[in-house]
Amino acid sequence: MELSIYNIEGKDTGKKISLDESIFGIEPNDHAIYLDVKQYMANNRQGTHKSKQRSEIAGSTRKLGRQKGGGGARPGDIKSPVRVGGGRIFGPVPRDYNFKLNKKVKQLARKSALSYKVKENALVVVEDFNLDAPKTKNYVAMLKNLKCDDKKSLLVLPEANKNVYLSARNLAKASVMVTADVNTYSILDAKYMVLTEKAVADLTASFNA
Repeated sequence: MELSIYNIEGKDTGKKISLDESIFGIEPNDHAIYLDVKQYMANNRQGTHKSKQRSEIAGSTRKLGRQKGGGGARPGDIKSPVRVGGGRIFGPVPRDYNFKLNKKVKQLARKSALSYKVKENALVVVEDFNLDAPKTKNYVAMLKNLKCDDKKSLLVLPEANKNVYLSARNLAKASVMVTADVNTYSILDAKYMVLTEKAVADLTASFNA
């Protein structure tokens, strides 16, 4: 499988890059994608939710009414969950939402996400580049040249580049990531995925390691 390589002006350089079929051309596994995205979102949850139970409410434990003659059930103390301001029954408590997922399942999910991008013609390869200074308008111009400016985009670099990162930081629909941090959620969350030549090589090597 081959894709054309473009420059940041959006022009075809005439060069082609060969994509590994075992990574970019597999039959996507939707269940693996579901599990990986579920784990990613669960791991990002803080789990700090908390409500006070009956034993944690400050208040008197005296009886609020007489034992008999009230015409109804005997009332409990002011901290009772059935009273306004009382403790909450089975309320949320701090917990860890993390769960384990096999490495091969996560790898299959990422391959499936990349294969979806290729099938949807939403994967663009650009030649390696560098911005001389952090300017957002230059980054916007690059996305416009590559026809990726109307939806969410993800640019994957082989290594951190401060100028590129700062140029895209203020754009709500643009993300920049290094190959080591690429995950299934980030791939699927973006409409367009832009890879540099070196990023393609590094991504392929990470799967074959």
